[in-house]
Amino acid sequence: MREASSVPLQTKYDQLIALARNVPAAKTVVVHPCDESSLRGATEAAELGIINPVLVGPAASIATVAARHKLDIRRYEIVDVPDSAVAAAKGVELIRQGRGELLMKGSLHTDELMHAVASSTTGLRTARRISHVFIMDVPTYPETLFITDAAINIFPDLDAKRDIIQNAIDLWTQIGLGTPRVAILSAVETVTSKIPSTIEAAALCKMADRGQITGGVLDGPLAFDNAIDPEAAMIKGIKSEVAGRAQILVVPDLEAGNMLAKNLTFLAKAGAAGIVLGARVPIVLTSRADSVRTRMASCAVAVLYADARRRTATLPAA
Repeated sequence: MREASSVPLQTKYDQLIALARNVPAAKTVVVHPCDESSLRGATEAAELGIINPVLVGPAASIATVAARHKLDIRRYEIVDVPDSAVAAAKGVELIRQGRGELLMKGSLHTDELMHAVASSTTGLRTARRISHVFIMDVPTYPETLFITDAAINIFPDLDAKRDIIQNAIDLWTQIGLGTPRVAILSAVETVTSKIPSTIEAAALCKMADRGQITGGVLDGPLAFDNAIDPEAAMIKGIKSEVAGRAQILVVPDLEAGNMLAKNLTFLAKAGAAGIVLGARVPIVLTSRADSVRTRMASCAVAVLYADARRRTATLPAA
């Protein structure tokens, strides 16, 4: 166990990073870390003892970035490949070979990395739908807030939404946050045939009642206000464990989720760490505009999840 920081915990991200420092560092394949933010995020997470990085990309470019920004990468393995496309394929190959517990996006486009991940023959698919979760640190909200899916699935159908919800619940519980309250969002809180997402929300709640979704408390449809604001829920007369105090927000489609997450980021000054679930390993999927702090929070969540999966896999059979 590494020595805990004496700095007071100021944000929800600080708490997650502190938790991640108390579990073994995860071997992390970092794909194409060829700009300052991605390389610094990897090296600073390594210096905190959160990850043990393998840097995959053009070795000369990585060395140039490190020298320009005074980053010490001498301790880390570098796998030299010519460009970002080859780096994505090589990173996935290393994971398939068991040489990493996490995959981390560097300075390449998300589509480029996910193309390699999603390959039916050489990728990292499982039986579960791949989905993305934003881990939001909203200064005006008392708890960590998950938003899903705002980056991978454009117009998910009912079956895909079941996996999206289960992925998010599994992440929440496995990183030690307890039993999540899950709000399935729409424009209104009543079921109407005029808005298909309200019907799907009701169906998903019934799926949870029947054990097709497990580990969380679901309610929906809920409008955004009565999902996160107790007074709004009270005014509408909504009585549930979730209304007014949701912890996971399930959006109708990618457009709605992306706009919601970016509204919180730019108007409420929220942090938006990101992780992809449903693949063989957690994938740290960040924006090229993310701060190093946000990248570290993404790493911390992925490391906590990987550690929980590792411990579960090593438990003796009952």
